[in-house]
Amino acid sequence: MTAGMIKYSFKIRTRGGMVVESLQVLARERAEAERKINQIYHHCEILECHEVTAPIKGEALDLEGVISLISKQEESK
Repeated sequence: MTAGMIKYSFKIRTRGGMVVESLQVLARERAEAERKINQIYHHCEILECHEVTAPIKGEALDLEGVISLISKQEESK
C-alpha cells in the first residue's frame, strides 16, 4: 500500500437494486473512498464501509517459518 493510504471495503446497493459486496478502494480518508465508489456506481446506496487492515509485516506466516517451527517441535520430542 502507498504511504498514507487506507484500504476501505464497501457493501453497496446499486441504483438497480443489486447488492455488491467487498468493493475495495484505496484512499487517504473515508470521504475520498466514498467519492470514488460514487464515481463508479452512480446513485448507489452505501450499506457498509470498514477499513481493511493488512497484517503487520512480521505477523504474516511464511512457508520457511512454518517448516522451521515444525522442525523445532519434532526435535524436542
